[in-house]
Amino acid sequence: MIRSGRSVVAVAGVARMLGLSERAVRDKRPYAREGFPAPVTSPTGRTLLWDQKQVEAFVAGAPVPGIEGPESDGDLLDRHEAAAELGVKATSWANYTGDPALANHLVVVEGVEHWPRSAVRASRDSRPGRGVRHGSGRPKGSGDFVPRDEILPRTAELLEADPAVTSQTVVAELGMAMTTAMSALATLRGRRIADVLEQEPALGIEEAATRLGYPPAVRKRAFAAARLELRIRTARPYVEGVAAALVAAGLAEAGDRVDVVEGPGGEALAAAICLREGFGVPAVVWDERSGWRTAFNRRHPIGKDAGPRPEAPGIAYLGAGRPEPAAVTTALREVLTTA
Repeated sequence: MIRSGRSVVAVAGVARMLGLSERAVRDKRPYAREGFPAPVTSPTGRTLLWDQKQVEAFVAGAPVPGIEGPESDGDLLDRHEAAAELGVKATSWANYTGDPALANHLVVVEGVEHWPRSAVRASRDSRPGRGVRHGSGRPKGSGDFVPRDEILPRTAELLEADPAVTSQTVVAELGMAMTTAMSALATLRGRRIADVLEQEPALGIEEAATRLGYPPAVRKRAFAAARLELRIRTARPYVEGVAAALVAAGLAEAGDRVDVVEGPGGEALAAAICLREGFGVPAVVWDERSGWRTAFNRRHPIGKDAGPRPEAPGIAYLGAGRPEPAAVTTALREVLTTA
């Protein structure tokens, strides 16, 4: 948590203060030295952040000031802390970030997403209750009353209350189309099964579903969603590594969200990284079958057609499979210099 009004530094900032290279700090880990201020990030956070004033005091050999104090609406919470404030699991946090009360107040600090405590509480207090019914169901083919970015969070509330909740109940409670309710429940159940299997790899998928209380009738769709989710989680660190390399090279913006999704046709995973404006290439796309390529459309870079795209104006391949992030960056630079 970043206390209201405080500034923080990441490893690069610590390196500057100590007069070391960032690599030296990562290798020697001086922040593990006795007396060095504790990180202000969550114990499970991937990126370490420290209070700037505390680090400055340590480097100067002065007493390190405390930063304890009462909670403030201006405190910035990372996703683990925000999820706890909202009363949900950290693994479910992404389902809630589409809420305008959160999305409009997102703050990226040193590449880490944070939300003001006041925004998280506003989102929590505005979460819809149960009991909004629309008869026995929606007419066939009708649209959803629920905004698209609220479908998963609202459905998640019903699933958390009743693991065996039916799609009919979701339709009646939330006023969404049956196909939407079935898809949302399958996705959410799949993610929760994936959570269990990640924590206990030796556990069978059937046993995970039983432990979560999912009835046999819904398991086929949930298992398919769980297998997809596990594939996505396996691929995500690689794609995020390429994104980080492009950010470091000044080609992409820090803090942009990078999602790994099931590509068109459902045959392979895909991901897109938007590039900074001015390069003439709006985005790069990864397809697990064909590797990285440039894209000519920033709004829909992956496209609607299944399968790899042929070389064409605006489309150049940067490496097959999973090339190293540095190799992707180098290949992209060559394309940009000849574009």
